Amino acid sequence: MRVCLQRVSEASVQVDGEQVGKIGHGVLVLLGVGQEDTSHEVKQLVDKIVNLRIFADQQQKMNLSLLDVGGQMLVISQFTLWGDCRKGRRPSFVEAAAPELAEPLYEEFVEEVRSRGVTAETGRFGAMMEVSLVNDGPVTLVIESW
Repeated sequence: MRVCLQRVSEASVQVDGEQVGKIGHGVLVLLGVGQEDTSHEVKQLVDKIVNLRIFADQQQKMNLSLLDVGGQMLVISQFTLWGDCRKGRRPSFVEAAAPELAEPLYEEFVEEVRSRGVTAETGRFGAMMEVSLVNDGPVTLVIESW
């Protein structure tokens, strides 16, 4: 799995002009599922993300986690994170999981986040979405499962 995570003061997603997800202070997670991913990677990444110390403490040091600050998460499916641009001018997505594998793991990721007590909003899997955010910091990290 690959994640592009952005610390945000707010974020939202629209599908066909309808707002389907919105959060305040927290993180926007763009989630890409690869062909070899399983539930193991879901749990691994959720644990990493909700406990990642990327929020400021009283001394303005990045010392607090999403759980510590009571932050929210907006999770957007993003197969293009698996785009390979090394050859040619058109990205190859052969390493991205097929929707039949990716969607259940995406849903499992969201449920795992919620099971940790974090409010999680989503877009719509496979839909064309318009994502808006106010990047706080900015803080942007790329995380891969291991």
